[in-house]
Amino acid sequence: MQAAMWAKGLLTWIPGLRGLHDRNAAKGTESAEYCYGVWIKHLTLLWASGMPTVPRSVLELGPGATVGTGIAALLSGAERYMGIDAVAHARPQASRAVFRELVEFFLARARRPRAGFPPIDHHLDARLFPGMILDEPQLEISLYPKRLARIEQSVERLGMPDAVDPMLRYRTWDSGGPLEPASVDLIFSHVVVNQVTDLDDLYATCAKVVRPGGWMSHQIDFSSLNTASEWNGHRAYGDFAWKVISGKRPYFVSREPAATHLTLLERHGFDVVNLIRGKRTGGISRHQLAPRWRGISDEDLATQGAFAVCRRR
Repeated sequence: MQAAMWAKGLLTWIPGLRGLHDRNAAKGTESAEYCYGVWIKHLTLLWASGMPTVPRSVLELGPGATVGTGIAALLSGAERYMGIDAVAHARPQASRAVFRELVEFFLARARRPRAGFPPIDHHLDARLFPGMILDEPQLEISLYPKRLARIEQSVERLGMPDAVDPMLRYRTWDSGGPLEPASVDLIFSHVVVNQVTDLDDLYATCAKVVRPGGWMSHQIDFSSLNTASEWNGHRAYGDFAWKVISGKRPYFVSREPAATHLTLLERHGFDVVNLIRGKRTGGISRHQLAPRWRGISDEDLATQGAFAVCRRR
């Protein structure tokens, strides 16, 4: 396994092959069902943690192949959405197809697609729909035909040259200029911040963009993501080996444990309102850890994933 990972890392130094990593990334968001499930999960757990209403302004980190989760936010009543990727992945035509399916899901008050981590069914209504926050008066407004037509217009304009639509925007970190301070009610991400190298800079940026009292939610995967045979085996690699394996990719698996995220969130003015850990047994033992990770706590060593809900002080 290690030899194969070394080879893949070395190949990323070849520009033509490096792009394969980008093109194969974030394909899950081509599915309307996936986007619907992701948004319902975040909205439900934010509501359960104290967020009283659908946020007006939403920023997503790493939307991927489509802005489907952003469309779901707009269909729920959000007024503005922006998705930011490290590398441009979004395909406008795919977003248009996802939009049409998502409208049908919301009009039908469809149940959440499937149970997963973390469980949310105990927060949902009898239909397994988040009717506690997306009640009928809310949906009558957010799904009003003229509003649906306005959202569709925004989706249609995605990818058009020089098209700037305040309702729905997509960009990369390197395009579009600086983000407006204190302009966002919610930042969320789904299995994205575990592939960020500079977490300190990321959370500092989030702190500037989220308004005081605003919210943030992240689902974080702490597993090896197929970089090792064992689910937590990525922490067995020494620093040099990991540098080779990471290669010259624009982003890659982060080995930072939950404790690092919690420390940085505190440093940058976020209170962690709710942290749900998903733990797993097996994998490598403490004596197999590389020197850099031997001080990790037992709790973090056993944490395969986490869902964090935070509020800006």
